[in-house]
Amino acid sequence: MSDALTRIAAALERLAPAPLPAPDFQAEAFVWHTEPDRLEPVATVSRVDIGLLVGVDRSRDTLLANTRHFAKGLPANNALLWGARGMGKSSLVKAVHAQVRAEGLDLKIVELARDDLPSVSRLLAQLRAAPHQFILFCDDLSFSHDDQHYKSLKAVLDGGIEGRPANVLLYATSNRRHLMPRDMIENERSTAITPGEAVEEKVSLSDRFGLWLGFHPCSQDEYLAMIRGYCAAHGVVVSDDRLQAEAVEWQATRGARSGRVAWQFFLDLAAREGVPLRG
Repeated sequence: MSDALTRIAAALERLAPAPLPAPDFQAEAFVWHTEPDRLEPVATVSRVDIGLLVGVDRSRDTLLANTRHFAKGLPANNALLWGARGMGKSSLVKAVHAQVRAEGLDLKIVELARDDLPSVSRLLAQLRAAPHQFILFCDDLSFSHDDQHYKSLKAVLDGGIEGRPANVLLYATSNRRHLMPRDMIENERSTAITPGEAVEEKVSLSDRFGLWLGFHPCSQDEYLAMIRGYCAAHGVVVSDDRLQAEAVEWQATRGARSGRVAWQFFLDLAAREGVPLRG
């Protein structure tokens, strides 16, 4: 009988293993995983220097000031960075985190995947007990028609009866200002008995962010300035006439112009010049 109970207990442990103990928070960045719940330290954060982010000066300054306030224990707002693809929304969050830490402030960053939003209350319980300030980073956030994950997000933005931990702030990025497709918003409004209430719950989710920072397609001058900045930072030396001609041709073949396209062109240029990247 005891052998059977032991096997049953082992099987249950495999199906639902106990959460791992909380980390010691010595690292500066973590990724939240479930099954079992755990915060995995990130040895090296993939990011660019804040000085290389071109064309986002206003958003950079606003987010940096907000993050400094939070790291110092002052009031700060959750932030939604929305807009054009490839214009540095995620890069700005990581660069601001690095800049604030470089100023000597204790600030950690935790990446939370959209699909893991239902577990956010368990994550907040771990962060609440830690003696650090945390940026909770949710990248590429959006919701479909029948997606209920947005309800979990309210635990971070509103906090419920317990309230959001004072040492946690949410920064999210999205291509959509209201976190859901516009055609879905219009469809629900047109088919609902009370159109104004049909999508209020989902649309109002973005209103719960204190900061809305918009990112828009860059100009050609900004696109070229990004590439020149990468070349200077990594020691790639080419004539400006050649750089401009090849960069314009590259973006024309891609049918887009953005910070991501600028970086992709730079990688190709550096490889052709035989220059390894620094850092």
